[in-house]
Amino acid sequence: MTARHRLVPAVTAVLALSAGLLAGCGGDGDDDAGATTSSSTSSSAEETSAPATTGGGDTDGDGHTDAPPFPANTEPDTETPSTGALLSVTDLRIGHHDGFDRVVLEMDGAGTPGWDVQYVDSASSQGSGEAIDVEGSAILRIVLTGVGYPDDTGVEEYSGPRRVSVAETETVTELVFDGTFEGQTVAFVGTTAEVPFRVYLLEDPVRVVLEVTEED
Repeated sequence: MTARHRLVPAVTAVLALSAGLLAGCGGDGDDDAGATTSSSTSSSAEETSAPATTGGGDTDGDGHTDAPPFPANTEPDTETPSTGALLSVTDLRIGHHDGFDRVVLEMDGAGTPGWDVQYVDSASSQGSGEAIDVEGSAILRIVLTGVGYPDDTGVEEYSGPRRVSVAETETVTELVFDGTFEGQTVAFVGTTAEVPFRVYLLEDPVRVVLEVTEED
């Protein structure tokens, strides 16, 4: 066999080995890219499925030192708006406190709002009448009056997550914001049971505060 013939197999073997090494490196790069894509997709899915929160559980500054005592029953709580009231909800918050959970609807505009808060058998959207799924064994419906659309109030309405919840609460499961329609702003609060609640007003800024007792 000539030297030329002996050299060809050797060169072929070297080329084959180099190609194998390059293919191995390329495979590792593809695996890393695949892992990154998978991780990113999983993270997005987790963020989408996780409970939507806003304002965290920080409602410490939303209490009233002279808040009325909790009633012994679960009857509706109502209040009329001030004359010429025209407001929009600008923020929602939920938090846990000793013995009760607190839901805060912060507002801005003219005057002070009225409200009608009571337990209802089911939740449905004002405009469409479509059923709204609210987590919990009972549902409190909040109807605010003395409100208007942003074009009327001059205040941008809350545009954050429609479902708000925090892990620390004991009785409140979530708050679902339905929005404003024909002079009413509606939200639903899911609770673990029909327990006593109280509603009162705070000002500077204007806030409607709903507090729900813990189950016995």
